[in-house]
Amino acid sequence: MNDSCHRCIGLRHWVLSHPLMAFPLFYLGWAYLFWLPVLLSNESVWAFPNLLWFLIGGASPLFAGLGLAALTGGKAKVLDLIRRLVDWRRISGRWWLVILLFWLCLDLAMAGAAFWLGIADSPLDLNTSLFFNPGTLLFLVLLSFVFPAIEEIGLRGYYLDTLQHHFGPTTSGLVNGTAWAVWHAPFVWFPSYYANTTFNPELYWWLPMIVCQTLLMVQVYNRTSRSILAVLIFHGMMNFTGEWLRISPDMYPFMLTGNLLAAALLVLWWHRKKV
Repeated sequence: MNDSCHRCIGLRHWVLSHPLMAFPLFYLGWAYLFWLPVLLSNESVWAFPNLLWFLIGGASPLFAGLGLAALTGGKAKVLDLIRRLVDWRRISGRWWLVILLFWLCLDLAMAGAAFWLGIADSPLDLNTSLFFNPGTLLFLVLLSFVFPAIEEIGLRGYYLDTLQHHFGPTTSGLVNGTAWAVWHAPFVWFPSYYANTTFNPELYWWLPMIVCQTLLMVQVYNRTSRSILAVLIFHGMMNFTGEWLRISPDMYPFMLTGNLLAAALLVLWWHRKKV
């Protein structure tokens, strides 16, 4: 047996012995390795070669998920991820409605509350021209749905499954969401990343919001027979709805309140079921 085989066996043994640490180590390590040149650059993230480093680093959830699935479960586990990504039959009609309409309802409710409380005079600025501008629409669809597909395969499809073998949904969601938040943190420093969007995040409200959103995604994932497609579309609708409604920048810290409330109610419901 050659050295490469020994190393592969040793790596597999380590991953199986440390299932909770393996994914975030590869997921975050790979991303930060390739994003470092972008963070140190004064050029736009969309300019070459920064775009190349950004995309390679951004593929870390996909590489970590597929790589660790292949290492620990072989072809069968990889095929299971693919099936759960494309099998729309796992999602019932009721859950299709939740996935497609939840963020629209929450954003509109929060906008109404912000206006009533005097937090924002114009909480929304509907982007009605979005659907008549193919270039902008294509960019937002890419940002809203294609990138989340890369994230959800590994982050939810592989890592959330791993976590829920050891913990309940609340703890699993908190750990999963924290890893996701740490992965997203550099985005606020990528030059021009949000140049074509209305979103301008700050870490103090964005990172806890990501953790709250993860708890909601855990519910969608578990209620749709571990459907990666379901959380992908739920994630994409969150992104797309925000850009379509053009939520005022003044609204985003307040939006954390809505996300916290939704997540807290969900956690209470989970614990009530256990009693």
